[in-house]
Amino acid sequence: MSKILIIGGGAAGMMASVFAAQKGHEVHIFEKNEKTGKKLYITGKGRCNLTNACDMDTLFASVCTNEKFLYSAFYGFTNEDVMNFFEKAGVALKAERGGRVFPASDRAADVLDALRRCMKKSGVQVHLHSEVTDILIEENQVRGIRLSDGKEIMGDAVFTATGGLSYASTGSTGDGFRFAKKLGHKVNPCQPSLVPFNIREAFVKDLQGLSLKNVEIHIRKGKKELYREFGEMLFTHFGVSGPLILTASSYVGKLAAKQELILALDLKPALTLEQLDQRILRDFAENRNKAFKNAVSGLFPAKLTPVMISLGGIDPDKKVHEISKEERQRFIRLIKNLEITVTGLRGFEEAIITRGGVSVKEINPSNMESKLVSGLYFIGEVLDLDAVTGGFNLQIAWSTAYAAGNAV
Repeated sequence: MSKILIIGGGAAGMMASVFAAQKGHEVHIFEKNEKTGKKLYITGKGRCNLTNACDMDTLFASVCTNEKFLYSAFYGFTNEDVMNFFEKAGVALKAERGGRVFPASDRAADVLDALRRCMKKSGVQVHLHSEVTDILIEENQVRGIRLSDGKEIMGDAVFTATGGLSYASTGSTGDGFRFAKKLGHKVNPCQPSLVPFNIREAFVKDLQGLSLKNVEIHIRKGKKELYREFGEMLFTHFGVSGPLILTASSYVGKLAAKQELILALDLKPALTLEQLDQRILRDFAENRNKAFKNAVSGLFPAKLTPVMISLGGIDPDKKVHEISKEERQRFIRLIKNLEITVTGLRGFEEAIITRGGVSVKEINPSNMESKLVSGLYFIGEVLDLDAVTGGFNLQIAWSTAYAAGNAV
């Protein structure tokens, strides 16, 4: 029997502890907070989107960085395995739009409680208010850890499950990156991901709180299209957010952090330009003696109407029958291509996950062990792995945790 020391009591740390303990090891979790699972408790707006019920091809396609590294881990502990694990642990599950899997109760606390029950049953020992400041190494072999009070605890293996830099209030303050660098590992540059965008145009403040469903966005750098997708988004006081935007940040975040990009909105993606023209001609025919501002109110949500009228370049009081074909078609093009300017990303405090981290080139993909230091493992968000929104990032945490916990 070996003594396993796990730094961090988040999703990956807790899951790894269960599998390592079930193999007969003596397992200790060291958590600097007053409780385990603080970030897990707030994921999915407190509902905990714990995986996705998709096929394996979709699972891999949803990973944005280093998906090939996850081949062994994902097949070793699949999304089906995750669902079975939690159902056996007493958590009834449900799948929602896009395959997102939640507890049937909509309570993240149920996922946490199940993990804690499994840990207790397996004999995992949890040490709260225990901040690790160093990993002790001798001749490229892990020997133990040092706590902030100077106490040294010896062990046969150390799992670094410290998370990234997002939601620093939950304890994700980059400790694992510091440990990794000190021990000779390369840490790839970190940036916020699954994060809202800042927008330059002042009118977005007038749209604060407006949620748009069934819109299409395309993001461009000059004339080059970088991303195109259909879904739901939200205007905020600083710019844009919502599922569509958070996912987009996974693909264009690196560029958006360095330079301005154009985000074009198609407000009526189900209609071609010609079909939209016919729709507006019908509206105009029914309201031919009304002012323009009153004839288009049915096209948009109430908050958006004055903004579109303002941007449309047509006098709001102009009678509909006086509007020229050129004016009408310019307005149609605006509806199909409303352009706003992305000036950057919001910070780590608003990011769901961290992009970047410990280079996977120096990690064994079958068991998450360091190729540089024997007995040192990295799991979860501390690794340079990230995926789109929808339960995929927690799947990375569970799968890498299983790989390490089961193999040690």
